[in-house]
Amino acid sequence: MKRKIYGDLLKWKNEERGAVALLVEGARRVGKSYVVEEFAKNEYKSYILVDFAHIGKALKAVFDEYLNETDLFLMYLQNVAGVQLHERESLIIFDEVQLYPKARQAIKHLVADGRYDYIETGSLVSITENTADILIPSEERSLQMNPMDFEEFLWAIGDEMTWPFVKHCFDNQLSMGPMHRKVMTLFRQYLIVGGMPQAVVKFIETGNFQQVDVVKRDILSLYHKSIDKHVKGYTEKVKAVWEQIPGELQKHEKKFKLADVESGARYRSYESSFMWLKDARFVNVCYNVTEPQVGMKLKRDAQTFKCYMGDTGLLIAHAFDEKQVQGEELYQKLMLDKLELNEGMLVENIVAQMLVASGHSLYFYSKNSEVSGNRMEIDFLVEKPTLTNAHNICPLEVKSGKNYTFSSIEKFRNRFPNQVHIPYIIHCMDYKEQSGYRFIPIYMTPLL
Repeated sequence: MKRKIYGDLLKWKNEERGAVALLVEGARRVGKSYVVEEFAKNEYKSYILVDFAHIGKALKAVFDEYLNETDLFLMYLQNVAGVQLHERESLIIFDEVQLYPKARQAIKHLVADGRYDYIETGSLVSITENTADILIPSEERSLQMNPMDFEEFLWAIGDEMTWPFVKHCFDNQLSMGPMHRKVMTLFRQYLIVGGMPQAVVKFIETGNFQQVDVVKRDILSLYHKSIDKHVKGYTEKVKAVWEQIPGELQKHEKKFKLADVESGARYRSYESSFMWLKDARFVNVCYNVTEPQVGMKLKRDAQTFKCYMGDTGLLIAHAFDEKQVQGEELYQKLMLDKLELNEGMLVENIVAQMLVASGHSLYFYSKNSEVSGNRMEIDFLVEKPTLTNAHNICPLEVKSGKNYTFSSIEKFRNRFPNQVHIPYIIHCMDYKEQSGYRFIPIYMTPLL
């Protein structure tokens, strides 16, 4: 599996030369351990991988007894692991470091020692109970790993030609022409399979969506077990929110309504539940802003938000869970766009997923009014790449069907003429420009 994060790892190694450790974090099963170990095999003379999820007694004793005595610790570590380390040519990996927080704290003096490079990997690393009793080292740099994006999916299925053509058309504002239909077919495969590496591998091996579904449900089961194991004191609230996500996304207005979880519920009593799911990287939270401007976080309304699943393939498995495993017929209907459901749920979720993978924070704009002409909701807002004195915000409207209007974005454009840069309509048809709008096929979203 070729992953873009490999380039970030290589850049860190060459530029930092051991001055800081790297913490690769992300949801469970996004491929953190795999890519870090591949990096170690390819780029270092030797490496030691300490998996705190399956650590043996002898190795655990080395950490318990010698972690704060650097020379002794490194000597015992090499002997117990049976690997010789070479100064400035070896890497030590702390895998699932959240299970042994003291190792994370020890990064400070291990990095100061300077002999070796250090990478930590972990899921749930930001959860409060995993950081409560340790001092987070300033010598640690965090790197977020997401599910596979569309380009990585294409690489996985052996397609190295499609994405450069897509990028060429986007950069030069050209239509895709006859290629559009082919790329949409590939994109629908990606949307259904999702970006979890195990699901992608199963799809490559079998071409069978039902077998892919089994893998995705195994991952969802693991997420449920994580909630049971790691949430302390409010497990049922986290589960209630998690179960409600598909239902909220199915609605025309996708803002999360706590009243659908519990009658009379207040945000304050559920805030920790959303934050846990967000910190675990199970979900991507999109916040409402009261005004579109540079530094949208300053205008964020933290209590009005949309809650997307971190991976759209998992959303499909989560939404259609009436049967233990969904049949091939369901997935074929999804491929052919013939399923009777509000497909906007899936399309908007995959756009959110692609924006996050491209480094964007998620924001939207919503204005309620008793006067229908004043109501508007813009699905996403992103800043343009190079900021200027005005016209820095690009509004994005996501359309899943072929027949649609875009009155909200027109109202938004008229209300904020000095803030709006290029308004984009993200749809399932080819690229075009019309009346000051850019209509882009959904698979071009990562290029915004």
